[in-house]
Amino acid sequence: MMLRSHCIRDRQCDDCDFRSECIVQRVMYSQMEIQPAFMTSGDSVGYVLECEDYREHFKEGDDLSFNLILFGKTIVYFSQFIDAFYRLGMSGIGKNRSRFTIKSITNTKKKPILSGNDVLMNAYTVGRLEEYIDWRVKKADISKGHIIKFKTPLSLKCKGEKLYEFNAEAIIKAIARRVYMMDCFEGIEASTGDIELDKEIQILSETHRNVGVPRYSSRQESKMTLWGIEGEISIDKVSEETLKLLYAGELLHIGKNTSFGFGRYRVI
Repeated sequence: MMLRSHCIRDRQCDDCDFRSECIVQRVMYSQMEIQPAFMTSGDSVGYVLECEDYREHFKEGDDLSFNLILFGKTIVYFSQFIDAFYRLGMSGIGKNRSRFTIKSITNTKKKPILSGNDVLMNAYTVGRLEEYIDWRVKKADISKGHIIKFKTPLSLKCKGEKLYEFNAEAIIKAIARRVYMMDCFEGIEASTGDIELDKEIQILSETHRNVGVPRYSSRQESKMTLWGIEGEISIDKVSEETLKLLYAGELLHIGKNTSFGFGRYRVI
C-alpha cells in the first residue's frame, strides 16, 4: 500500500534512482547508521508486527488485533503506517478483496490514539528501552530462577546450525546482538554484541515444538511457511545484568523474522 501511494517508478526498488530519498525505503527498510558486518542487505530493525492470530479465514464482523512496535528513527513514520493500514482496508485484502475498517488504536497504556477520524498524536508517546528494563527489574526477584516462555516461534542459529531445541546461552547472546543492532541503527557506538557469560546458565527444564506460520508475499506473489520453535525453557537464577538482557529481548524480539513478530517471549 505504501508503494501504491508513493512509488513514482515501476516498483523495481533495486534499480531506482530515487531509492535514497524514497519514503517507503525509509519506513520499511530503514538504513543502519552503522552497518554491522553480520547483517545482510534488506534486513530491517525499525519495526515489529506482533500478531498471534494465525487465522486465514475471517467473516464479516470478526476482529483482528495486533501490536506495532516502532524503533529509533522509524518512530516518526507512525502516520505512514496508519495510512497504509487505512488504504489496505479500503482496497481489500485476501482472495476476495475483503474490506475492513480500523476499529481502534491504543498506546501501550491502552489510551486511545484514534478518536473517530482523528489521530490523537498527543497520545502517541515515545518510550525508552532503558525505562522498560528498569520497570521489569523493580518487579523481579533475582534470587529465584526464571521461565522463558516463547509466545511466537523462535528461528535462531547457533554456531552456524539452526536450533531445533532451546539453548539458553544462544538466546542470551542473540539478545545481546539484537541490542547491538539497535545501537547501530541509531548510530550509537557500542561493543560488537559478542558477550562472554559469567558462568554457564543452568537449564532446569526445556519443552519445545516445531511450528510453521504461513505467509503470502504480495511482492513475490507466492506463499511460504516461516518455521521456528515454540515452548519454554526454565533456568536457574542469573545475574542482574543477564536478567536485564532478558527483559530487553522481551520488547526487541530475537532471531530471524522479527519484523513478522517471531522471537517474542516473556520472562516469568
